[in-house]
Amino acid sequence: MMSANHPIDNERPPTSLCTADFDFALPPELIAQTPPAQRDQSRLLVLDRESCELAHRVFGDIMSYLQPADMLVVNSSKVIPARLLGQSVKTGADIELLLLRAHGQDVWETLVRPGKRARVGATFLFSDNLRAEVVSVLQDGNRLVRLLYDQSKYRNVYEVLEETGNMPLPPYIKTRLQDKNRYQTVYAKEEGSAAAPTAGLHFTNELLAELRDRGVGYGEVTLHVGLGTFRPVKTTHIQSHHMHTEHFSLSRQTAEEINRRRAAGGRIVAVGTTTCRVLESVADADGTVHAMEGETAIFIYPGYTFRAVDALITNFHLPESSLIMLVSAFATRESILHAYQAAIEERYRFFSFGDAMLIL
Repeated sequence: MMSANHPIDNERPPTSLCTADFDFALPPELIAQTPPAQRDQSRLLVLDRESCELAHRVFGDIMSYLQPADMLVVNSSKVIPARLLGQSVKTGADIELLLLRAHGQDVWETLVRPGKRARVGATFLFSDNLRAEVVSVLQDGNRLVRLLYDQSKYRNVYEVLEETGNMPLPPYIKTRLQDKNRYQTVYAKEEGSAAAPTAGLHFTNELLAELRDRGVGYGEVTLHVGLGTFRPVKTTHIQSHHMHTEHFSLSRQTAEEINRRRAAGGRIVAVGTTTCRVLESVADADGTVHAMEGETAIFIYPGYTFRAVDALITNFHLPESSLIMLVSAFATRESILHAYQAAIEERYRFFSFGDAMLIL
């Protein structure tokens, strides 16, 4: 497997579009606060890129759109209980940490609230088994912290986080999550994400088994989702926005199967924008993908030419986010905003626990 020594970025295509061109009005009551009772019974809006026609289905119907030659590619990253609530050891004042990404042995980049309490050397207590010490302040205001725990009692930091941490639900979800597994995909394996790759939340093990039985291929990549993926784009001009880097990997076995299926005429169906970004990060101009591990900061917006992805399963995204820009690049901005308006009129549920789109 090759390694990317520097973060992978893409050549940014010219565009006259501004961030405001990706805004839309969403009634607040359409922001899903809880997951559906059954994963695969969420609604599915199907968009045909050529005809711009829309179809309203349920997610379990997705198998009628996939052929045996096709291949599903999913992101197997697992969300960690990355939200830590505690107190300053020195003053007793409340503190909140959100672990964003690992920077070596038990050192994590974090978002801290309130930041003024997180000077270098400050120590915070989250439980009898977990403390954190601020080791540096980064240029963007995030902190590097060292997590301190009894390494004779826990094999790794993830074990103590399971006891102490909370699931890092997005701020627009106000309802307490009853079952934390509902913010994980059924195939989540590799710990490291600060947010779920939400397009995959609609799959059940039974649905995946049925797709395999029909001959549809299945492969996994890993991209550990950071906060930057979901943050709104705040620059007026799209090209001025810079994505945070995120760690990814694609195995040789999965890369070879993707290339084999595509060469035989099958479609590569990316489950989620994170999977899409991995595949586009490692693809040649002809769509051939390569096994690789590294960092990607690829930013996809209209004008981008897709190389490796032929169809996309995704959720409904926040206005003015890099994610709605990506799906607008895969279809067109006009067709995506038209589809979103149709979804609003049909009372689809939006964002992380909301309904799904299939873009063909």
